[in-house]
Amino acid sequence: MDTKSREFLMELLTTPSPSGHEQEIQRKWARYVSSYADKVEADNSGNVIGIINPDAEFKVLLAGHCDEIGFIINRIDENGFLYFSSIGGVDPKIALGMKVEILGYKKRISGIIGASPAHFDDKKEKVEFEDLYIDCGASSREEIEKYVRFGDAAVYKREPELLLNDRISGRGLDNRTGAFIVAEVLRNIADRNPKVGVYCVSTVSEEVGLLGAYEAGAGINPDIAVICDVTFATDQPGVDTAKHGEVSLDKGPALSIGPAVNAKVNDLIEKAGEKLQMKLQYEIYTRTTGTDGDRIRYTGKGVPVTCVSLPIRYMHAPVETASFKDINEEIALLSEFIISLTGKESLRPVEL
Repeated sequence: MDTKSREFLMELLTTPSPSGHEQEIQRKWARYVSSYADKVEADNSGNVIGIINPDAEFKVLLAGHCDEIGFIINRIDENGFLYFSSIGGVDPKIALGMKVEILGYKKRISGIIGASPAHFDDKKEKVEFEDLYIDCGASSREEIEKYVRFGDAAVYKREPELLLNDRISGRGLDNRTGAFIVAEVLRNIADRNPKVGVYCVSTVSEEVGLLGAYEAGAGINPDIAVICDVTFATDQPGVDTAKHGEVSLDKGPALSIGPAVNAKVNDLIEKAGEKLQMKLQYEIYTRTTGTDGDRIRYTGKGVPVTCVSLPIRYMHAPVETASFKDINEEIALLSEFIISLTGKESLRPVEL
């Protein structure tokens, strides 16, 4: 990964983008891909699409969602403490004691997530959202309302950090890494003359119900869709790999297998991996995938979908951890997959 790419990834990871508040990160994503795309568009959901070969009949959609989990202010008490609900899957026991950045209507301000000390309520067995609040240091409702109002969003205040063995940790790798990967694929193939139309999409509000995905699929009407999201790495203490499978950092992207994905698309991706002499990992979905693909596949006449996922540790914690090696390999794999397409592929599982 060159310096420009790494700087772009860091820019994405330091831009707050809780679901419903993706405008700033989408403008940055659009500026970056505009240097390589033939065309850049935005739709009514807030998705941004970088396109190569917009006139090609056969279309491939690559989707990575740019939103992250967060918080939304739902009450302000007379002493200036802020109460909140979660945006997406936030674990309250992880949230306790964390720093947050509130995206206030007047300005961004810092706070910490607090709760009554266990000494005051030693009978309570677990922390729940109604126990938590944000302390910004304000002494009254009137003071804090100069900066924050009902409905403002917040995210963990956590900068990305580089770890040993070329690994990266921070908040919201799920799934700003996916938005980064699809942008880099577009950059990689821009001067390689792909034979198909390529639509790289930074989608919105995946964390709260895959809200941008349907419009992306319906607007593009692709022949293939590949979802670039994250998956659970299981190479950490306390994980039962017999139950949850074996997915590790540094062993490459994970290709999805199951009834919700198209086996022929998987075959094409595996052939691209073989050409690159790249080993893939695999993850099983026995039902739906829980990704944007579950909405995209129902658009138009039905879209053949698969998922190529980046392994991460500590999903939905502010210290999600991934490997640059895996990120680079996923970019190379998907670039080769797209360049290998002729536009004449049949994706029907049954040929008559």
